[in-house]
Amino acid sequence: MLLGVIADDFTGATDIAGFLVENGMRTVQLNGIPENNTSVEADAVVISLKSRSCPVDEAVSDSLAALNWLQSQGCQQFYFKYCSTFDSTAQGNIGPVTDALLKALDEDFTIVCPALPVNGRTVFNGHLFVLGEPLNESGMRNHPVTPMTDSSLLRLMNAQAQGKTGLVNYQVIENSADATTAYFQELRHQGYRYAVVDAFNTEHLVTLGQAAKSLKLVTGGSGLATGIAKNWASHLADQSQAKSTGLPTQAKSVILSGSCSLMTNKQVAEYKTKAPHFYVDVEACLSNEHYAQQVCEWVQTQLDTPFAPMVYATADSDKLHKIQQQYGVQISSQAVEKFFSQLAHQLQEVGVRNFIVAGGETSGTVTQSLGVQGFHIGPQIAPGVPWVKSLDGSLSLALKSGNFGDEHFFVKAQEFFL
Repeated sequence: MLLGVIADDFTGATDIAGFLVENGMRTVQLNGIPENNTSVEADAVVISLKSRSCPVDEAVSDSLAALNWLQSQGCQQFYFKYCSTFDSTAQGNIGPVTDALLKALDEDFTIVCPALPVNGRTVFNGHLFVLGEPLNESGMRNHPVTPMTDSSLLRLMNAQAQGKTGLVNYQVIENSADATTAYFQELRHQGYRYAVVDAFNTEHLVTLGQAAKSLKLVTGGSGLATGIAKNWASHLADQSQAKSTGLPTQAKSVILSGSCSLMTNKQVAEYKTKAPHFYVDVEACLSNEHYAQQVCEWVQTQLDTPFAPMVYATADSDKLHKIQQQYGVQISSQAVEKFFSQLAHQLQEVGVRNFIVAGGETSGTVTQSLGVQGFHIGPQIAPGVPWVKSLDGSLSLALKSGNFGDEHFFVKAQEFFL
């Protein structure tokens, strides 16, 4: 095993795993901390945790447990993967987890690289931008759990970590990988523990990957994975086969959409013009104990249509606000997730084998309900969204973060097997 990735949430893990496979690394994703006797044959393993917004002590403990297992597998380099919008607060969890991993690895320096230019996440002079807007002026400013009110990654990191944060700007990076490596060393000798790195195009990420070759620990979003994977090219047995294990096959298929993001709303609206669809009634989720079974029966009547039937709780901001006002944010959310959990299990029982899921929480709920402990990673449908196949080969899933993919995502996902 060459590379071990510790991801702070479920779809983020699938996101980076997809980029590793696209660059030739046979990659397996494991859900949660593996048992000590778990054995995996792969070039890279991605462990997905639920450590993004849990208490700091829990995030640190789980991340160290994941690191311990990866070390037991002989991993040569480690990657702490967090969101490309640097979701965290002044208390953490990105800073404390980074510090704990550095200490456990007996290292004193790493880089901070959330950039993912292909999805509009860029870093310029140490400031993070989302689709051209400073982070604190984007939709992340109003995030209910981790509101991002500053775009300066240096200030964000200094507020929650134990050391000093320096900057490697784009001019250094555009010089060369060697110049960038030398600048890492200069910052390290000056007592900096972390280096925020500029990156606003793919070339920057490739150069940064080369420059970070000697670092035991790197931290960032999924974009840096492209450059890191290229470093291991000479160690990979057969790069052409990296995606094949995770390819989906033609089988009964369904779309489950729980995300209410702007892009998922567009995707749902587009797909409704092509395929049978069923809107999830929150009141029915709360009051009708047979609701999931009734929806499962509806899905069964639609499985022979040209495109997979869609069951969706996706709503625009006004409708979502009214639902939350009527039922409460937590109660409505938990009811919908419980519904999707029951529905996924029942659909599996009646022979559905391909699940296309929109939304991070929904993806985690569905995967848990299906009893999937890990995946082989297949080809990407859109940047950061690959097809994955359960380790036993019985199920294929496409697990999409809310805003990933374009309006035609649901159809594109099915083009791999239609």
